[in-house]
Amino acid sequence: MHTRNLILPSVTLENIPFLWAKNDILIFFIDMNSYDSPGTEFLDNNEKENLEKLQTPYFKKRFIVSRTVLKHILCCLLNKESSLDISTYKDRHGEVRIFNHDDLHICISYSENIAAIAISRVKIGIDIEIKRPFELKKTLKYLHNTPFYSGKPVDDVGILKAWTLKEAYCKYSNTGMLSSLNKEPDLDNVSYFNFLLDGKYILSIVTEMGQHIFDLSYLDLSYLDLSCLDLSCLDLSCLDLSCLDLSCLEKINSYQGEAVWKTTENLSKQE
Repeated sequence: MHTRNLILPSVTLENIPFLWAKNDILIFFIDMNSYDSPGTEFLDNNEKENLEKLQTPYFKKRFIVSRTVLKHILCCLLNKESSLDISTYKDRHGEVRIFNHDDLHICISYSENIAAIAISRVKIGIDIEIKRPFELKKTLKYLHNTPFYSGKPVDDVGILKAWTLKEAYCKYSNTGMLSSLNKEPDLDNVSYFNFLLDGKYILSIVTEMGQHIFDLSYLDLSYLDLSCLDLSCLDLSCLDLSCLDLSCLEKINSYQGEAVWKTTENLSKQE
């Protein structure tokens, strides 16, 4: 399977409605180190209860940041007056869902300080890992049955490809990682892709089989204070996409001039 090398572009909240109009899947990358003391004012009571179940400051912070950013992204997509109008929950499979929006599929992945948030019109699983050394003997025993494993020597990037693909497939198929470690993912009826991002992160994506267009980008919120982030500072109420000729929008330059990818059966099986 070929790994695409991408240099990620940066986008802001104002870009999101335009991206959503042109894509089936949006995946945003967030640097959690940019937020020192995120507040909980955008979490509802159910989310705050889930937050209290987390044991460490790291897990608490990533929950607050990912849910707060997700809500502000969705506020743009759904044309809500406030992110407080959006509530998230986890279904019985552990998938993040949005109340009253069963048509949206959400998948979130973390690696150290990076959070990847996928919003999709189709079912999706993603996993991201920062490039780092692995202890081969401890890891390879779980990866014998993968498209990447051939019995030949494998480097850290090769291990991360296999590992993230398994994680992404488990999230897509709602199966537990522990129960799937020694099983080969059933990739015959899905589309899957693998990326090396900015030379630092390995990302795997698994979606329904078919032709889907997606965009990968950093979400730049550096100009906003996450502790008091509110879309009231952005006038999106008058945004009418019907009056725009979206066919002439300039695509964001992330890989050979294109940031959209079409996942086809041939690509997913052959690459």
